[in-house]
Amino acid sequence: MALLRAIFRHPSGRIGAGIVLAYLALAALGALGLTPHDPLAQHRLDRLHPPSASYWLGTDLFGRDIASRLMQGIGQSFRVAFLSVAVAAGIGAVLGLAAAWFGRIWDGALMRAMDILLAFPAILLAMLIVAVMGPGTRTSVLAIAFVYMPIFTRVVRGPALSLKTRDFVDAARSFGSSTVYILTRHLLLNIVAPLTVQVTLALAWALLTEAGLSFLGLGTQPPAPSLGVMLSDSRNLMETAPWLMIAPGLTIMGGILGFNLLGDALRDILDPKTRGRA
Repeated sequence: MALLRAIFRHPSGRIGAGIVLAYLALAALGALGLTPHDPLAQHRLDRLHPPSASYWLGTDLFGRDIASRLMQGIGQSFRVAFLSVAVAAGIGAVLGLAAAWFGRIWDGALMRAMDILLAFPAILLAMLIVAVMGPGTRTSVLAIAFVYMPIFTRVVRGPALSLKTRDFVDAARSFGSSTVYILTRHLLLNIVAPLTVQVTLALAWALLTEAGLSFLGLGTQPPAPSLGVMLSDSRNLMETAPWLMIAPGLTIMGGILGFNLLGDALRDILDPKTRGRA
């Protein structure tokens, strides 16, 4: 509760949290089927209908309601982003703790492998993985998780290297605590703050990567609504029906902005060096 109060007292935190909560509410309504129209229903007489009282954001080439598809598209894109970041953070945390704890050859080999992965542009590496495994939502989750896993590995490894030499870790060793206990209770718990900030920022990157993959036809497959799919469908109709591009484009931008603002606020709140200036 103290963290929530601090977030809403922070200028960027209020805006970022408000945007994210609004998106989550729209996604929940879409998942429950509480949309203005059926997202998949085609109204051929209302094809390319501009925004109006009946269709708040207009309709697409098949007469499908853009607002309804947007609500479900937000849920689909957020689902991929949250799952991929959760997998990346989990695996990255384990690898980072292991590299810091065991050190020497294990640390050197693992970090050089992470350096190789970080040398590739994120979207290109994700496209390569999807091209090998085949397009789809599950593949997108695995590809995005694999792409951002090295970042979490480095974020965890750095503080863990410093923490493992602290007196409380030596005391835990002297009391006979197991390696797993020390890694989870003494190292990981003390890295929660930077890890939380990194998770929030990674959600923005994952949302953008998911939209990029879906835009290229490598992520969520039509007719399922997705922000990237909706943006791709508008490519040939930008001049005659600009609302097809504006709605998903602004939605993607708003989601990324919300997570970035929330991440910046958490960094100010959780970092002792900047806490006084937040």
